[in-house]
Parts: sequence; structure tokens; C-alpha cells
Amino acid sequence: MIAYALDAARKSGLFECIHVSTDSRNIAEKVVELGFDIDFMRPADLADDHTPIVPVLKYVVEQYRERGHFFDEVVLIMPCAPLIDSSDLIGASALMEQFESRKQVLAVSPYPVPVEWAFDRSDNGILSPLQPGKFSIRSQDLGDKYFDVGMFCFFPENKILMAEGAGDDEAFVGYEVPKSRSVDIDNEDDWLFAEVIYRGLHLDY
Repeated sequence: MIAYALDAARKSGLFECIHVSTDSRNIAEKVVELGFDIDFMRPADLADDHTPIVPVLKYVVEQYRERGHFFDEVVLIMPCAPLIDSSDLIGASALMEQFESRKQVLAVSPYPVPVEWAFDRSDNGILSPLQPGKFSIRSQDLGDKYFDVGMFCFFPENKILMAEGAGDDEAFVGYEVPKSRSVDIDNEDDWLFAEVIYRGLHLDY
């Protein structure tokens, strides 16, 4: 799965350095087979299931600075979004330039239905509306709301270095990714859905 993200990064032609942050020797070996170098491994204390991503980014930036490498921008590309395209990265880079690197650029997509129609669901299946009464408002009257598609984020390097803890959700601008490619793989169902979309996008008519 990681090969798709790495291929998009390479094809974009944007990056001076492409680094895969991992503590897994198996993943590292696969990445090298794909033609990418890993300059250092991720420490175990930044590789558990509860570690926020910002401390990992800060570690990577600090490691490169110790090696004499300084960057204006740092781009996080998630390996669990295989429908990424190099054009997404190029477009997001242009948006970053438009804001003169004063903003962070996050890949987003509109929710498929209005968030105002959302329910909580109890263990026995009882539904509770999060915004009672909103069900009666037409979707076109509510407007789009956007979510992080888990694909990529562009950061000014100094934003990462100054971040505390898990960071924050301020000073972002959204780069819209089409719904047809907004699949963040967290489970087997996501994987199957992504396979269906991938095949559809690559049909030869």
C-alpha cells in the first residue's frame, strides 16, 4: 500500500528528500526495494498506537537538522491513502505558495451527507440525533462541511518545530480531494472499497 504514496511523491517532482518514518525493519526493507532510502529509523517510543503524528514529525525534522539539512516546508503523506495522485501534491503545493507558507494545507473532502443529520447509536441500536430537528432541512440548504481525508498535510517547518504536544487545528487551508479518491484505509472494509474505486478509475474503455 505504501508504494502508491511513494510513487505519487516521486512523480510530483516536489521533494528534495523523501523519508519513510517507521520502526519496522520489514517495512524499511520494502521501501528500499522500491528505490527509497531511509536515513534513520523511528524510535519505539514514537511508534505505539497512541502517539500523535506531530511529535513524530518534530523528531524527523530535528534529526535532519542535526545532519545539516534544513527545509522550508515539510509534507506529511499518509501511506493509508493509496488513491493519492501526484497532481494532488502539486495542487496543494501551489496553494501553499499562494498563502506564502503562512498556512498549513490539509487534504479534505466534503462529507457525503450533511453532518447536521448525524446520529449517535447506542449498543442496542437506538439512534439519538446530534442536532435534533435538522433532518427536515434540505441538504442543499445546509451547505458542504469538510473532513480530513487522511491523505497529506503541508507544513512550514517552523510550525512543526514550535508545536507542542499533538499540535492544534488552527491556521489550516483545505485542498479539496475528489470524493472518488477520498478513502482512508483503517480496516478491511475500507480496503475493499478502495480496491473497487481503484479498478473503476483504471478501467480501459
